[in-house]
Amino acid sequence: MDTTWANSFVVPDKTISLGKADCLDDGVNKREKELQSKTIEGGKGGGGGSKKELRPCEGNRTSNYIPLLIAASEGIVEIVNEILQVYPQAIEHVTKDEENILHVAIKYRQMEIFRRVKKMKIIRDCRLVSRIDNRGYTILHHVADTEKYDGGNKAGPALQLQAELKWLERVRKIMPSHYVMHRNNDGKTADELFKDTHAALLKKAQKWIKETSQSCSAVAVLAATVVFAAAYTVPGGNDEMGRPIFLHSPFFLFFTVMDVVSLASSLTSVVMFLSILTSPFEQENFLRSLPRKLIAGFTLLFFSVTTTMLSFTATILLIIRLEKKTWTTTLIYTAAFLPVSVFALMQFPLYLAFTSCLHSLIKKIMKKVPRLFKRAARRRSIQT
Repeated sequence: MDTTWANSFVVPDKTISLGKADCLDDGVNKREKELQSKTIEGGKGGGGGSKKELRPCEGNRTSNYIPLLIAASEGIVEIVNEILQVYPQAIEHVTKDEENILHVAIKYRQMEIFRRVKKMKIIRDCRLVSRIDNRGYTILHHVADTEKYDGGNKAGPALQLQAELKWLERVRKIMPSHYVMHRNNDGKTADELFKDTHAALLKKAQKWIKETSQSCSAVAVLAATVVFAAAYTVPGGNDEMGRPIFLHSPFFLFFTVMDVVSLASSLTSVVMFLSILTSPFEQENFLRSLPRKLIAGFTLLFFSVTTTMLSFTATILLIIRLEKKTWTTTLIYTAAFLPVSVFALMQFPLYLAFTSCLHSLIKKIMKKVPRLFKRAARRRSIQT
């Protein structure tokens, strides 16, 4: 039976630190200075007999973890549940670095473990969220710490930065509000540390979203030009009265509708991409504003390409009039949908990355719609 949780270090709760005027500029804490001095002294002896000491961050940090924290760091929810069912008090285990299970789950970006601990509201609010480790890190500081961050599985730098910002918002909601002002041993708040550690990712995200918006806006303008010209070039020509020859054909009606829809969606996508290019590329804009504009522009562009090829197919069928030969019609449909299929396959990973943004947007819409109906019902009841 596993009883390693019983070896938890008894560490008193720490109060938050707002920093001191004489120590805010210290870049290294006392413990790290002592380790550095010992390493230098050991290295002066030279030869094969000299021993070098490892800094705390150079070892395997999970070697000091109990099985519960190892499972939490790997994201194995089943093992965590089994251990907590047998030993519920193991949730309060604290390591030598004064970290608990919430610190570990946040540091390793394990969403399922975070949700599992978040449901334990009483123990979470009383014991876990207020813990400060020996580096002066709150749970919000561990979001900013990228030591265990491997980049995630998002398609681009902008979506990776969005995922990190979402982590920051999730943890901020469960942490006491006054802990936001806490400074670690280096004299930095969690927000300041987050900006420093994610500065390189922010530059990559800015470059990626600019290049993507410029490329897609060029494609959207090209699609709008093609369908605009097609609107004035009626397939089959006009009769003596100036009316289209295929006016009463269902394919002509289909061509007209697809052409108008393609023009509207392509121009709207151009507006969306231009709004991205003119937006301020600040860190907070990558949380909601820029990703939503990007997904809207991508969706409209894909819809524009699809409707453009459908209008092209209707034009070919009107001119050639080979509806009776099924093999020819099938060949035309295949040729028409080939560019659409290639475009969809190439952009499929990006659409998968957008699903989380879509789900959050749909949830907000579904929450607001019942409220609108309730307000309307109340107004009717008041009027009656």
